[in-house]
Amino acid sequence: MGALDFLGDELEALRARGLWRTLEPLASAQGASVTLATGERLANFSSNDYLGLASDPRLVRAAQEASGRWGCGGGAARLIVGDLLEHHALEAELAAHKGAERAILFSSGWQANVGVIPSLVGPGDLVVSDALNHASIIDGIRLSKAKCVVVPHGDVGAVRAALDQPARRKLVATDAIFSMDGDVAPLAELRALCDDHGAILYVDEAHATGVLGPTGAGACEAAGIRADVVMGTLGKALGSFGAYVAGSSLLCEWLLQRCRSFVFTTALPPSACAAARAALRIVREEPERRARLMANAVHFAEACEALGYDVLGSRTPVVPVIVGAPGAALEAAASVRARGVLARAIRPPTVPEGTSRLRFALRADHTEEQIEAALAALRSLRGGR
Repeated sequence: MGALDFLGDELEALRARGLWRTLEPLASAQGASVTLATGERLANFSSNDYLGLASDPRLVRAAQEASGRWGCGGGAARLIVGDLLEHHALEAELAAHKGAERAILFSSGWQANVGVIPSLVGPGDLVVSDALNHASIIDGIRLSKAKCVVVPHGDVGAVRAALDQPARRKLVATDAIFSMDGDVAPLAELRALCDDHGAILYVDEAHATGVLGPTGAGACEAAGIRADVVMGTLGKALGSFGAYVAGSSLLCEWLLQRCRSFVFTTALPPSACAAARAALRIVREEPERRARLMANAVHFAEACEALGYDVLGSRTPVVPVIVGAPGAALEAAASVRARGVLARAIRPPTVPEGTSRLRFALRADHTEEQIEAALAALRSLRGGR
């Protein structure tokens, strides 16, 4: 027997539990509709490209021009010889957009969370983490070796009780928009608790950047508060790739010096930086995109509730349609797909047992016809016509 033969049994066990996953390549660019390699043309309700910018000609042109000037790759870590003026220009624009003193780029949101949290806390420290935080936050906390108290989702009282414990340093970590439930963290209350307890407020705005707030700066802007550490991504509403942390100059200098996932990784390609800069300009100059996005999201969520579905109260572009069992979610996804709608089944361990769902991601460029087609597909699941 080979040393890895046990994996076959484990994979079969996943299949038996309805947790088997597969890759399905697209034969088209991201958009409100996509073409799969199978040739199917489907209304796309599964992408995090909330503002419809991933294929915007202005982002494509910016990326092409940057590649022509700077080449295709960063070539090295930024502290070696991979540091380009394009990185600094994007960091300056991100800091201005977030109302922060400074920003620093990372290669992905995952790399940011798993690197930044351990650079701020360690043994002898306390981290308070929402039960539904993203896996990258969870792994960052584990790597830090700090004591972790996982509190029930959105439970401000539990956060307060946890912060009453003695510790050298204290950090409260939360998603802004929760990526699978679509609700927004109680950021104003968390800010007040952190102030009372001398704790660091760490907010992951991956799904809120470009979506919430008067200028699209995110959930902190919408709540009227400033987090000590704000992580956001460039690959969702901003249509590009990568991530950033925004905060004080002191914080960003510390991360540049000591954050392993910044120090020891190749710099972002200049094309991604240029595309993100173009996206930031669009976010600033076209607020109507956010308005359309939120109008689409609210209409869809309310219509789902009218059909009798539980969407967990979401009024953001992430609208979960709860089904229950993994097999039922797979059947529901296949059914709506047969009606021309792509909405992926989300199952454990991504979501808690018993809450498998179709995750609908609304977009600014979804047409009324596409949204009504998705609602008709959901109506058909309940025996409607």
